Amino acid sequence: MVALIVAAVLVLLVVVVVFKSIALVPQAEAAVIERLGRYSRTVSGQLTFLVPFADRVRAKVDLRERVVSFPPQPVITQDNLTLQIDSVVYFQVTSPQAAVYEISNYIAAVEQLTVTTLRNVVGGMTLEETLTSRDQINNQLRGVLDEATGRWGLRVARVELKSIDPPPSIQESMEKQMKADREKRAMILTAEGTRESQIKTAEGAKQAQILSAEGAKQSAILSAEGERQSRILRAQGERAASYLQAQGQAKAIEKVFAAIKNGKPTPELLAYQYMQTLPMVAKGDANKVWLVPSDFGKALEGFAQNFATKGEDGVFRYEPNTEDTPPVKIEDDSDVADWFETASDPKIEQAVRAAEATARQPVEGFEPTLPKNLAPKPERNLPEPPPVGPAQSQPGDPYGRPWQPPQQS
Repeated sequence: MVALIVAAVLVLLVVVVVFKSIALVPQAEAAVIERLGRYSRTVSGQLTFLVPFADRVRAKVDLRERVVSFPPQPVITQDNLTLQIDSVVYFQVTSPQAAVYEISNYIAAVEQLTVTTLRNVVGGMTLEETLTSRDQINNQLRGVLDEATGRWGLRVARVELKSIDPPPSIQESMEKQMKADREKRAMILTAEGTRESQIKTAEGAKQAQILSAEGAKQSAILSAEGERQSRILRAQGERAASYLQAQGQAKAIEKVFAAIKNGKPTPELLAYQYMQTLPMVAKGDANKVWLVPSDFGKALEGFAQNFATKGEDGVFRYEPNTEDTPPVKIEDDSDVADWFETASDPKIEQAVRAAEATARQPVEGFEPTLPKNLAPKPERNLPEPPPVGPAQSQPGDPYGRPWQPPQQS
């Protein structure tokens, strides 16, 4: 029985010794091993054999990069404003021995160092500079922390500021300022848009006035040219008409005098014609009273003596001149032959055709409509006229039948 107990104790002692002599260190972790209280070695990611009751694992350190977020810290800026700044630090343990023996708690040390460095950096900046210089603050914090934590076996990879919260009153003032700035920009943009619109409108009105003036100029030129051509053609027509009228009057006078000469009028005939003409002279509106002179017979006698010869019987008779008189020379009308040209000017015809073609061009988007008084009226279908006799026809028959008087019985 005693032998069994001793054997069991020996087996248990062997198990304890074996357990104490083996240590399993996972990957990405480092174990700091001490022998009799002094640093012996650092192992990582392997199965390690220890000397029983002499070696022990002092601490296991995580070698991966760690992210530590620190609570918001009050920081005073250069213009005496208190800000709440929340920071994040990315670091990695590069020397497990230094992280264990050089500092007792490196996470707390990194936090306090971050806070003090942040206060030093932000204390030299104003609020506007702090809000707009995050990259500069991050770089300064990273440089100071990496230099200070190097002897602790740490490497600071990055430092980021998660939030910068000013006091509520400052936030409200900043929001008002930002709102006013945005309203100012909106007003400036609106004013610039209005100015550009007015400039474009003025330029369009200017171009329209220029085109209108050019159109009025061309219209005035064409109107003046048309008026000139019209006056020239009218003057030419009046000239030709006057010439023809004068020529007709000359022919008429020539025929009248030839007829008078051929008729050999006597003084009695001339006196008779004179007496017939007197009432026509008296028909004028301004002639109210007409006096016949007392020596009217003597006047006729003198008139007859001037145009006739007294015969043997004492009567004055007209005798034609027997002398040969040269014929009247008729002027040549070749120089006025073009006055009676009735053909139109080709240029005027071409201008008229062009104006008519322009006037006949349809206007886009316009449909001509007739007024109500000119619109075609629908045809009324009149009933067939009843078979009635001619005695029953009445004046004003709507069927157009002629009216006949009724027959007497």
